[in-house]
Amino acid sequence: MSIVKSDLIKQLSKNFPNFYNKDLGKFVNIILKEIQNSLRRNERVELRGFGVFFPKLQKKSIRRNPKTGDKVEVPEKKTINWKMSKEILNELNDK
Repeated sequence: MSIVKSDLIKQLSKNFPNFYNKDLGKFVNIILKEIQNSLRRNERVELRGFGVFFPKLQKKSIRRNPKTGDKVEVPEKKTINWKMSKEILNELNDK
């Protein structure tokens, strides 16, 4: 199962009926934009009880195109890693 932003806003509107959906949508957009901005600034983002997002620099490398077998040089790039919290890990493993 995946969750999309509209489903998240619907769930928030059920839990907080005093807020307009339009305001909840703005709230979700602000949170996601702040996470993006922090990652762009190479800062780690910690959401307690959920996990940590952190940027990581992937070194340049030479890889192989599986279709043609040719070697391809891949430049260095930033990736985003996520480490789950211990609470989620324990829930997934029924501890």
